[in-house]
Amino acid sequence: MNISVPKLKILILSTPVGALGSGLGGGVELTISNLAHELQSRGHTIEIIAPAGSHLGDLSIIQIPGELQLTAQTQEQAAAIVMPGDPVLANMWATARSIQHDYDVILNTAFDWLPFYLTPFFDTPVAHFVSMGSQIAAIDTAIERVAIDYPGTIGVCTRTQAQTFSFADRCCVVGGSGVDPAVYQYCDAPENTLAWLGRISPEKALEDAVAAAERTGIKLKIMGKIQDPDYWAQIQRDYPRAPIEYLGFLPTHELQQALRTCKGMLMTPRWVEAFGNVAIEALACGVPVIAYRRGGPAEIITDGKTGFLVEPDRVEGLVAAINRLAEIDRADCRHAAETVFSQAAWGTVMENWFVRLVV
Repeated sequence: MNISVPKLKILILSTPVGALGSGLGGGVELTISNLAHELQSRGHTIEIIAPAGSHLGDLSIIQIPGELQLTAQTQEQAAAIVMPGDPVLANMWATARSIQHDYDVILNTAFDWLPFYLTPFFDTPVAHFVSMGSQIAAIDTAIERVAIDYPGTIGVCTRTQAQTFSFADRCCVVGGSGVDPAVYQYCDAPENTLAWLGRISPEKALEDAVAAAERTGIKLKIMGKIQDPDYWAQIQRDYPRAPIEYLGFLPTHELQQALRTCKGMLMTPRWVEAFGNVAIEALACGVPVIAYRRGGPAEIITDGKTGFLVEPDRVEGLVAAINRLAEIDRADCRHAAETVFSQAAWGTVMENWFVRLVV
C-alpha cells in the first residue's frame, strides 16, 4: 500500500562560512543543492537562506548580508565561541525566526553554536544536519542539549561521525548526500591520471596525494577551493617535481568532465571526514576511490570493489592501491552511485526524517 507523503514547506539555512557557489562551504554546498532539487521534484516547497552573493542555479535564495563566520575545522577543541560585529549567521537566523511560521520545518546546515542555542526559541521544528564530527567542545555541548530536549532532530552523515560525539546514540544517521547519476557521465576508458577533490586546507592532507603522484609518476588533477594559500604554496615548494595540475574550483558539469577520465581518485583526510561528497561524485563517473580507512569514506567505499581503503596517513598505502586500480570494475562504481548513493534514495531518507518531525 502506498502511503501519501504530505507536501511540506521547508526552509533551509546554509553554512555561514561562505556564499553558496563560492566553494568555501565545501560539501555542504552540493548537499544543499542536491537536496533542494530532489525535494522540489517531489512537490515540496523549498526556500534557502544564505550569505549574500550565493547562487545555486535556479534555486530560490534569500540573500543575507553580514560578516562570514570562522570555519570550525580551523579552531581548537577548547576554542571559545566567537562572532564578528555584524555576523551573517545571526542575521540569517533572525530572518528565519521572522518568517518561521510560513514553513513546516527548518533545516539547519551550519556547524556552529548559535543555531543550536536558538532552537528553543523557535515554534517551527528545526532539523539539524550536522556535517562534521566533534570539533569544538562548546558546540558539542550545544548539540547534545538539543539532542536531549528535541529527540530525533540531530541528523548525522555516518555512524563513524556520530561516534566522535558522546551522544552518538541520540543521533539519526541520515547520510551525507546523494548524486543525480544523469549529471555525471560514466567513463570506462580512463586516461593514466589521478584526481584529488576538496578544499585545499591542512586537514585534507593534499600533500599525501601529491607525494603519491610523485612516487608513481602519474599526473594528479587537483580540484577545489584554495582555502589556505600558505598551505598550498608550501606543498608546491615541498614537491617541485610532482606531476600535478591545479584546475581550480569547478562547477559540477566541468568537474565531472575532468574527473571522469581519471583512473582513480585519492581521498587523504587527516581528520574524521563526516561523509565525503567527492567520493560519490567519483563513483557516479565510474572512478574508483582510494581513501584512508578513516571517517565517512570508510562507510562509502567497498574495499576491493569500488576502490581501496588503506591505512591512514601512509603514502606507501596510497601508492600500492594506485598500482591495483586495474582490478576494479568501473561499472561497479557507477552502480553504487545509481543505487545506494543516488539523489533519489537520499531524498527519501531526508523526506521521511522531516515528516517524522512535523507530524
